[in-house]
Amino acid sequence: MKKSIIALALVAFLWNSNAVNAQKKAIPSQDIKVGIDLIDVKDDKVKVTVQAPKISVDKITYSIPKIVPGTYSEDNYGKYVEDFKAFDTKGTVLTVTKTDDNTWSISNAKNLAKITYLVNDTFDTEKGGGFGTDIFSPAGTNIDAGTNFMLNTHGFVGYFQDKKDIPYQVTITHPETLWGATSMIDTDASKTKDVFNTPRYAELVENPIMYAKPDYTSFNVNGMDIQIAVYSPSGKVTAESITPEMKKMMIAQKTFLGNINSTKKYSVLLYLSSMKDTDAKGFGALEHPTATTVVLPEMMPLEELQKSMKDVVSHEFFHIVTPLTIHSNEIQFFDYNAPKMSQHLWMYEGVTEYFANLFQINQGLIDEAEFYTRMAEKIEQAKTLDDTMPFTIMSANVLKSPYKEQYLNVYQKGALIGMCIDIIIREKSNGEKGILNLMQQLSKEYGVHKAFNDNELFAKITSLTYPEVGNFLSTYVSGSTPIPYDVFLAKVGVSKSKDKKPGNVFLKGQTPYITVDKATKEIVVRPNTDLIDFYKNLDLRANDIIIAINDKAYNLDNIYDMIGESENWKENDAITIKIKREGKEQVLTGKVSLPYEETEGLQATDSTKTNLKNAWLKG
Repeated sequence: MKKSIIALALVAFLWNSNAVNAQKKAIPSQDIKVGIDLIDVKDDKVKVTVQAPKISVDKITYSIPKIVPGTYSEDNYGKYVEDFKAFDTKGTVLTVTKTDDNTWSISNAKNLAKITYLVNDTFDTEKGGGFGTDIFSPAGTNIDAGTNFMLNTHGFVGYFQDKKDIPYQVTITHPETLWGATSMIDTDASKTKDVFNTPRYAELVENPIMYAKPDYTSFNVNGMDIQIAVYSPSGKVTAESITPEMKKMMIAQKTFLGNINSTKKYSVLLYLSSMKDTDAKGFGALEHPTATTVVLPEMMPLEELQKSMKDVVSHEFFHIVTPLTIHSNEIQFFDYNAPKMSQHLWMYEGVTEYFANLFQINQGLIDEAEFYTRMAEKIEQAKTLDDTMPFTIMSANVLKSPYKEQYLNVYQKGALIGMCIDIIIREKSNGEKGILNLMQQLSKEYGVHKAFNDNELFAKITSLTYPEVGNFLSTYVSGSTPIPYDVFLAKVGVSKSKDKKPGNVFLKGQTPYITVDKATKEIVVRPNTDLIDFYKNLDLRANDIIIAINDKAYNLDNIYDMIGESENWKENDAITIKIKREGKEQVLTGKVSLPYEETEGLQATDSTKTNLKNAWLKG
C-alpha cells in the first residue's frame, strides 16, 4: 500500500482549515452464499444477506475484518455494520451477542439458516485528519445510491468461525445503469445481477469491485489483460484520458519484471473524490493480486493526475512480486481479527517502492538526475524518522506505538535498504546481477502458495547472494546501526552534492501558506504564519482572499491548477494578483520571489565506476 503524503496532503490540510479467480462450474452444498443489494438502498446503507453453511456446533461467531492485508492499521470494519440478525430455517430470530467491534456470537447455531445486516460506508466518516485517523480511502467503502459503490469486499462480507476456506458465492443486484469493474468473472448474464465465485474468503477479500456508469478501457501487455476503470463525479476525467500513460507505464513495468509473475488479468479502479464533506479524503492506492484501488482528488489537473497515477499504481503493481508472490506465513495465513505481523516490511513495501523508482530509470521514463533526486529525497526524509529503530522490530510491531508512528519509513528507508542491497549484489557480481535477480530466485523458491518462515528469510537471501548481503541485513535491517548511504553509493561512483532548490510559494513541506473557506470556496492567506518574501514583496497579507492570479480566477475547485502553474514560475517573473481585503477588491502587482532551500543531492562523480553504475541503473 502506498499513501500519497506530499502535494496531496495540501488538500487534506486545506479542507480541515475551515489474479483471475478460478471459477467453479458448480458450487458445493457447503458453500457460503452472500447477497448484496445495491438497488434498495435506504438511509445510505446496503443490506447484506448471508446464507450459512451447515453448522455442527451450538455457538458460532461471524466476523468482519479488523484489519486487511496491505493496510498495516487496525480499522475495525465491523463498526460500520448495524442491525445484525440471525434466523433459522423457519425465519425465527436467533440470539446474537456482539462480542467486540467486529464479531457477533450466534446461539443455537446448528439451526442457523441466514444472517442479515446493514452496512454503512466509510467515505462518509472521513475527516481528512491524516495518517492513522481515518480508514485509508482505497481500503474503504462508498455508498452513493444509483451513482457509485466502492465495494472493498472486506467492508461488506465477513466469515464464520473456521469457515474461511470454503467457497463463497456472492450475488450482487444493482441498477442497470451501473457496471461493476473487477478482475473477477461475472457468471450471470443479467444486466442487473452479477454472480462471483471464489474458492475461499481470502480470495474474495482480494477482489474489489467498483460500480459506476461504465467508463473503462482495456488493453493487453505481454499476455496480461489490463482494465482501467474510472469514476469521475463530474465526468471531468475519463478512462480514455489516462490510458495512454498507464499503458506506457505498464509495458515498461512488465518489460522490467520479465516473467516473474503469471497474473493474467489486472484491474485499476480509480475513484476520483469531489472532496465534499461526505467524500473520500485519503489519497493513494491499495494493492491486490489482480487489482489496485486508487483514490485521488478530481480537482487535480490531468497532467498531475497522470503523474500521481504513475507513482502510486506502479508501486502497487510491483506488489505482484512481494508480498503477493514472496511472503511469510503471517501473510499466507493472515488473521483478519487477531493479526500477527511479519518482520519484513523492508521487503514488502521498501523493495516495492525501490522498484517503482528503479524501473523508471531502467526503462527510460526518467533520467539519471531525476532518479538521484528521488533517492536523495528519501535519504533526507528518512532522517526525520527514527534511524536507530531496527526495521524488523518496527515491522513486527507496526500496529502499536511507538512503532506505528515509524510506518512511513517503509517508503523511505525501506526503499533505500533495497537500493543498498541492489548495489552490493551488483558489485559482487561485477554488474551481472541485482536485487531483481534475487526476487526472481525467491519467487521460484517460494511463490504464491508457499510461504517462508520469518526468521529464516535472511539466511535464505544470504545463501542466494553473498555474505556481504547477509552482513548488511543483520547490521542495518535487524540491527540498530544507521545506514552510511555514502559508502554504498560510492561503490557505483555516486556521491553527495549540495543543491539550491526553489520551493513552492504556497507550500513549505507539509505546511501551506494558504487555506480555504469551505463555505465560499475562497482561497485565503493563512493568519498566524510567518510569510516568505513572495508575500511581503507583493504586500500580500494574512486573511487576504486570492481571487485571481495573472487574470485567471481561482477557488477550491481549481486550486490544484494554481499550485501546478506556480511550479513553472521563475524568479522575477511579472505577476498580478487580484485580492479582496476587508471586503474591498484590489490588484497587487510585482515580481515573483521564490523561496530557496539548500538540499543534499546526489550525482555521479567517479568515472572509474561508470560500468557498474550503468549496470545498476540499466542492467
